[in-house]
Amino acid sequence: MATINLRDYFLCYKLDCFVEVPDEDVEAFLAGLTIKLADVYFKAQREENAYQRQQYRYKAHYSLDNDDGIENDEIGVADDPVFDEYVSKLTKEQLYYAIGKLPEKQAKRIYAHYYFGLSYTEIAKAEGVDESAVRKSIERGLLQAKKLF
Repeated sequence: MATINLRDYFLCYKLDCFVEVPDEDVEAFLAGLTIKLADVYFKAQREENAYQRQQYRYKAHYSLDNDDGIENDEIGVADDPVFDEYVSKLTKEQLYYAIGKLPEKQAKRIYAHYYFGLSYTEIAKAEGVDESAVRKSIERGLLQAKKLF
């Protein structure tokens, strides 16, 4: 005889409920439970795949946060050079402000990488540090700058 706690297997039990069960019944119970868990897993997997297909078919996989111009096409924003110049100037001012709020070392690394076109390795050699430290520093700096927008 084996003792099983029904609370371990069923969510409806809030308190421990111990039951004496013959060994052959325990094996059958656990085998049936394993099959049910597998069914639940595969059903969830099928539902997730169906959801992904539906998103793709109805073009719901595009994000308006990508800055790839899709939202402009959808809402019919015309190309206006004056407006584009204004947005560009405003964006540059915001970017300079955000970078100016970063620590000096991060700001220098971001300028070197994005404005001067230096690679992480070149910046690391110039500063005498590891390349991964430069890469992580730039990534953290960009995340901090993004929070300021």
